[in-house]
Amino acid sequence: MRAGAAGGGGAVVSPMQGTVLSVAVAVGDVVADGQVICIVEAMKMENEVRAHVAGTVAELSVEPGKPVASGQVICVVDS
Repeated sequence: MRAGAAGGGGAVVSPMQGTVLSVAVAVGDVVADGQVICIVEAMKMENEVRAHVAGTVAELSVEPGKPVASGQVICVVDS
């Protein structure tokens, strides 16, 4: 399973606990299937979290420098 593919509908979730290093999208942005949403650092490794559907970012709940939990919703993409 691709990172971020869990969850329901257009919810993109964090596959692991870590710290958000960067966010590549904003609310209202149009994203493609597989596009990087953010980078999460866990155990000194950078992990790309990608959209699993194409659509528009309706909600964004993370920001750089903040912690994220495993399974936490990072954003919602409306297709």
